[in-house]
Amino acid sequence: MRSLPLPCWTIVLALVVVAGNEMLSADEEPCTYYIDATDGDDSDVGTSPGKAWRSLAKVNRATLRPGDCVLFRRGQTWRGQLVPQSGADGRPVTYGAYGEGDKPLLLGSANFSRPDDWQSEGEALWATTPARFDARETVADLNHDRWSLHREGGADCAMTRPAEAAHYRIVCKSPGERRNHLQFSAAGLSVREGEDYQFTYRARSSKPFPAAAIAVMKNGPPWTDYAPAVTSPAPIGTDWTEHTVRFQSQHTADDARLTFFLGGAMPAEAVLEFEPGTFVRAECSQPIPLSVDVGNIIFEQLEPGPAAGGRGTLSVGVKRWQVADLRDEGDYFYDNQRGCVVLRAAANPASRYRSIELALKRHIISQGNRGHITYEDLALRYGAAHGIGGGNTHHITVRRCDISYIGGGHQLTTPDGRPVRYGNGVEFWDSAANNLVEDCRLWEIYDAALTNQGSGVNVQENITYRRNVIWNSEYSFEYWNRPAESITRNIVFEYNTCVDAGCGWGHDQRPDRNGRHLMFYHNPAATKDVIVRHNVFSNATHSMLRLHGEDWASGLVVGANVWHQPNGPILLWSSESIAADGLEAFVGQHGLGGPWLLVDPQFQDPERRDYRPQPDSPARPFGRWAEPQP
Repeated sequence: MRSLPLPCWTIVLALVVVAGNEMLSADEEPCTYYIDATDGDDSDVGTSPGKAWRSLAKVNRATLRPGDCVLFRRGQTWRGQLVPQSGADGRPVTYGAYGEGDKPLLLGSANFSRPDDWQSEGEALWATTPARFDARETVADLNHDRWSLHREGGADCAMTRPAEAAHYRIVCKSPGERRNHLQFSAAGLSVREGEDYQFTYRARSSKPFPAAAIAVMKNGPPWTDYAPAVTSPAPIGTDWTEHTVRFQSQHTADDARLTFFLGGAMPAEAVLEFEPGTFVRAECSQPIPLSVDVGNIIFEQLEPGPAAGGRGTLSVGVKRWQVADLRDEGDYFYDNQRGCVVLRAAANPASRYRSIELALKRHIISQGNRGHITYEDLALRYGAAHGIGGGNTHHITVRRCDISYIGGGHQLTTPDGRPVRYGNGVEFWDSAANNLVEDCRLWEIYDAALTNQGSGVNVQENITYRRNVIWNSEYSFEYWNRPAESITRNIVFEYNTCVDAGCGWGHDQRPDRNGRHLMFYHNPAATKDVIVRHNVFSNATHSMLRLHGEDWASGLVVGANVWHQPNGPILLWSSESIAADGLEAFVGQHGLGGPWLLVDPQFQDPERRDYRPQPDSPARPFGRWAEPQP
């Protein structure tokens, strides 16, 4: 029988000396809090297993101090989003596990496994109960003069408000190419985490155009997305039309602004007339609200199968963008106006599957603007945004975590009407420093298992990914940083084992199939020491590595790695494919380092995800060779 772990502060901070050898007083000593989903009670003190808290909501609203630990009981499950709190230098706040059994499971999904969760909508079509949102409180009447128009990137537009008119008028000669080049916004809003909000407005344009992106965001750097839109804004036509957009806040903030991103969407030489209405707090009457996009549906079959953790065999739904496209069993459509899912099934879905998980578009751990945090021995599953995500982070450690079935949420719709989906296992967005991901397992990720990336002047530095095992993700590791004023330095990807890029659940649903272990996009940032060494890369649907041409002529250091590509090219340089027989000359020409070891890693049992090499494998010195876990 394993004994309970010592409180984290006795391990991490056996002796804390501050201000010239002064010890922390007893009431300042870090605490360990225990979370028990079965026997816990949020009204208890939480400081022992017998007085444990119960819910994620309690953890999120608790006041934690540097050095505190929050330990979830092994073998138990929580649903929702963890919003961590920052520690201090040398005293991280730790989120971990205690007890016996499987890693604590944080689910980013809603369970719709009961027959009563589904209602018939015609032959072979079934829907969840539509959401109904009722206005409860007016946060702000936005029909005022605090709207502003931001222009950059060559956007040439002007805003006026005719005398005594209720609407604004935007005359656009050129909208710019990217969405941030033209922004129409109103500041002075307050939002609270977990609350739903609605904004109503009227609009028309001399030239119709597709919906522009809209968000409630921080009114200043680092431009954090406080409350993304969970219903898609409708296209703007030539007649006055009323629109309502719903948001769900992921943060509590009093410095929010509502922003329409018109760049690249509004036509040149168009005149937009816009009449703002009210921004209200709303409440959902649905028992299990689907107020955000459902980016994936995970079905567990009735008959047990060989999948991990003793679960039955898993399959996923196929996301479609209108009900008329629901042709095959498992096709589904998220109706963001009604807040429900419509699914094609021959009978009530709950009669056909053991469980049905609807992955919701929110990060399972949302860590924006946080630092000095450790996550260890947790399992994150079934989220349609990122497993762990957020911008402007520092001193984050992710250790021995399992992250799976992540992504697929609707990120945006391009001006030509193409929907874009997203979702990474661990993402460090924009400014990020001194972060570490080690000894984790990541699989079935829609986009990248691991990534640091940014758009907006920022610095990304001192980030290490090591000894992780990754499989069935579109990309194992993705990196890019923009614009040219940004800086990237000392990014290390080492001793990782990466298998079957592009073989995951989302690949066949993507409009941009791009299975690669290393995806290095256009990267104009000043880049130094992006180091890839001592890894094993085995099998990718497209190529092992993609480099966006000449902006990778320097800054990338490729050490000794194992590359095993049974079919297809090793490297894509801009649009030039490099096969094994031309690799040595190309690597020498461009100074890409090496050696590049093109050998079969000879895994012991890849069918069981046992990626340890055979005893005489040439890959033995590389990658992570831990025992496989269920």
